[in-house]
Amino acid sequence: MNIPAPVNDAPVNDAPVNDTRKAELLASPVEHIDITSFDARPIVEAMGKMSFTSRDLARATGIYNAMLEDPDCSIFLVIAGSTSAGGCMDLYAELVRSNMVDAIVATGAAIVDMDFFEALGHKHYQALEIPDDKVLRSLYIDRIYDTYIDEGALQQTDFTIGKIADGLEPRPYSSREFIREMGKWLVKNGKKDNSLVKLAFEHDVPIFCPAFTDSSAGFGLVKHQVDAKKRGGHWMTLDSIADFRELTDIKIAAGTTGLLMIGGGVPKNFAQDTVVCAEILGHEDVEMHKYAVQITVADVRDGACSSSTLQEACSWGKVDTAQEQMVFAEATSVLPLLASDAWHRGAWRDRTKRRFAKLFD
Repeated sequence: MNIPAPVNDAPVNDAPVNDTRKAELLASPVEHIDITSFDARPIVEAMGKMSFTSRDLARATGIYNAMLEDPDCSIFLVIAGSTSAGGCMDLYAELVRSNMVDAIVATGAAIVDMDFFEALGHKHYQALEIPDDKVLRSLYIDRIYDTYIDEGALQQTDFTIGKIADGLEPRPYSSREFIREMGKWLVKNGKKDNSLVKLAFEHDVPIFCPAFTDSSAGFGLVKHQVDAKKRGGHWMTLDSIADFRELTDIKIAAGTTGLLMIGGGVPKNFAQDTVVCAEILGHEDVEMHKYAVQITVADVRDGACSSSTLQEACSWGKVDTAQEQMVFAEATSVLPLLASDAWHRGAWRDRTKRRFAKLFD
């Protein structure tokens, strides 16, 4: 396979940009939290003696520790939203490095626009002020709430994805297969060791993005397809059915499973639906997810809550209700406490590595 070199010359909008103003706004990089640098156990234990969200978080942390302590439990990390851009990127990387998760289901944005983006050497920036968004557009600065992204750097990411696709055999790929190729590419060309995509490749932790093209990957893959058509050639495609089948294969192989879910939406429902899919395939003895934690700010009153509450999911045969906990909080404010507590308790040191990516070799 012909692996392309990093792309540094991707075309961007060539209208004049006020470089001084842009540099001023992109002056304060987001610094990702290091869960190994502080011990959250005392505060989580104290929060367990409180009420409201504090007690919910303490119980959720206990459930995650129970997943890590259960020798039969395989853990799915589910990521939706922009927590990676907001400072949790190294946290997720540490969960992979320390064998605290066994498979990942995420949005394309979390994997491409955020993690792969920084693995190429780019940064996310704190918005110390938020001018008119038309001003940001004129400077080619994209905004996620109070976080900035350089649009030129993001377009380089788009084109790099396209070039990786150009080097692959033209056939259907699951998102897991393609993201593994991204990780392989980063081993040779990446500029950041602490990348979730790179570490997942090295530790055989499969990553699935069921809506992969809803991200910078989509722009790069569209360009790959258009360019291939112009050449009169063939192109790679993404097979969403293979995604569902492969993740269901992992659920069947895993047996006992737990879900650590940040946000909800498509990744959450995708991970939960594997139980139902396994039953449809004739595996009537498949277990519901035994453990489940969801951190979200979504509401339940519209019938959604980013794809149902965990108790509601039990009615569909997806999640057992014995060890489940909803935590209604903005994830960057509570996830570092949960992850630090679990890392310092150290149950991960005795866990067997699942290496589920090898199921598909």
